[in-house]
Amino acid sequence: MNLPRIAIDAMGGDEGVRVMVEGAALARRNHDSFNFLLVGDGKRIEAALEHHPNLRAASEILHCDDVVGGDELPSRAIRRAKTTSMGLAVNAVKTGDAGAAVSAGNTGALMAMSKLALRTMPGIDRPALAAIMPTLQAHDVVMLDLGANTEADARNLVQYAVMGAAYSRIVTGFEKPVVRLLNIGTEEIKGTEELRDAAAMLTAASQKDGGLALVFDGFVESDKINRGETHVVVTDGFSGNIALKAIEGSARFVTDLLRQAFTSSLRSKIGFLVSRPATELLKHHLDPNNHNGAVFLGLNGVVVKSHGSATVTGVAHAVAVTARLLENKLTERIAHDLAQLGEGALTKTKRSVSAKGSETPT
Repeated sequence: MNLPRIAIDAMGGDEGVRVMVEGAALARRNHDSFNFLLVGDGKRIEAALEHHPNLRAASEILHCDDVVGGDELPSRAIRRAKTTSMGLAVNAVKTGDAGAAVSAGNTGALMAMSKLALRTMPGIDRPALAAIMPTLQAHDVVMLDLGANTEADARNLVQYAVMGAAYSRIVTGFEKPVVRLLNIGTEEIKGTEELRDAAAMLTAASQKDGGLALVFDGFVESDKINRGETHVVVTDGFSGNIALKAIEGSARFVTDLLRQAFTSSLRSKIGFLVSRPATELLKHHLDPNNHNGAVFLGLNGVVVKSHGSATVTGVAHAVAVTARLLENKLTERIAHDLAQLGEGALTKTKRSVSAKGSETPT
């Protein structure tokens, strides 16, 4: 079965056409049902396709030589949505010329263009940026929001939880993913009022007849995100982006530290040869290219953000994630789950103050 074609912003990212085209070619070799709309400089794309006849046969080129700059303000980039490769790739989803779009370009610009062109789904106030990260278990963890919105109230967090769970069911296979809210502690009295209200809403919604397709399990602290004890971590975009960068930095620190340790002496080099299978496994697990592809959830269409520095393997992974979301009808799943949630579940839960002065849900 052929999937709806995927629009690729071939000009985005640190290396642009070469990496994006080769990444699409690798994805196509692994999945021959993929078809593409390659948006960007036609001559450069044609030259890159000469080495990938299999991709050429499954692709159409939409010429465009205008590119969104990596440091360009979203407010400026959005005015050129009709002339840039990024804007035209997103617009292809709006018009139905493509089922989804992938870009490695400016995240803020991509978010702004996607929201303007596709609009948010009914029942969603704000879209969220979600990504998958490795854990100690066999499954990955979905985390959102990672920067689409710096602030989020309780209603937003509940919507993020529903969207994240729908995404998690596709990438992990769990029918009822475990969802937790990122907080400074696991106790019910910890955190902001928005977090405690969101927890109360999710608890109430989970206990309804029929319930949600998720298991809400309270709060999680940042040092437990990658333990594999939860399938979805929900937070605001400001906190989520900081947590993501801290996790990525820690991963690079560990790999750099190991590299230094294994090259510090002859004995260390011998030790590296002995432990190489384990270190290679660690390197593979921590490589962000093997988890590349963040998704803007809550839009009337699928838009995936590839990391700007992603390798060919990373781009191929982002394309594969995109195709999987199309195949499993992500937007339809979210719409169904929102209907199950119901508008009443998004009403702020009243609180009472206990004798000790701590707030408890009523």
